[in-house]
Amino acid sequence: MKHPSRYSDDWQAIALEVKEEADWHCELCGLVCIPPDVKVKGINRNLRAVLTLHVHHKNYIPEDNRRENLIALCSACHLRQHQRRYGSLPLGQLSLFGESVS
Repeated sequence: MKHPSRYSDDWQAIALEVKEEADWHCELCGLVCIPPDVKVKGINRNLRAVLTLHVHHKNYIPEDNRRENLIALCSACHLRQHQRRYGSLPLGQLSLFGESVS
């Protein structure tokens, strides 16, 4: 049985807007991340995953998409936020070696 997503149907558009407002920089460490449509010669899949920008819900509630609750984070900073407590992420979302939901 498939579990319903806690993310809204327009989550991808919301996340893209947050990332664009952050100019594809992590809002904690400042790392410049790579937009998904940009091709970088010589970059491997693992490095691209590290340089992927995610959008984090500060209160860990995926249904709460108020702008003040959202922050653009690089993979490492996003992982650190969720290591502090049990978050709402599905298994594998923060994998640095695969595709991730942002």
